[in-house]
Amino acid sequence: MRSKYKNYRTRTEIAAQVLQAANGHNEITKTKIMYKAFLTHTQLQEYLAILIQNGLLEYLDRTKSYKTTEKGLKFLKIYEKMEQELTMIDTKLPEGQNNK
Repeated sequence: MRSKYKNYRTRTEIAAQVLQAANGHNEITKTKIMYKAFLTHTQLQEYLAILIQNGLLEYLDRTKSYKTTEKGLKFLKIYEKMEQELTMIDTKLPEGQNNK
C-alpha cells in the first residue's frame, strides 16, 4: 500500500509489491513482475536478487519464472497487518497531525 503522505515508496513497500505480483500466479515472468510493481529493469534485478537471497522469492529455472515462497507469504501477511495497524492509527490522529 502506498502512503498518501509521500511521493515515493520505501524499499519494504517495493519488496512487498514484487512478492504480491509473484504470489498472484503459480509462476510469473520477470517482465510481468516489472510491470505489476512499476519498476525499471535495473530496479527489478536488484529486488529479485535480494528477495531470492533471503528466501522470500524462488526462481524456477525450468520455466524461467518466479514464485513467492512460504517465507515470502509470511512476510506479506506481516506487512499487510502492519499496514492495517498504521492506517488505523492514522485515522485516529486529530486533523492536521497525520501528515508530519
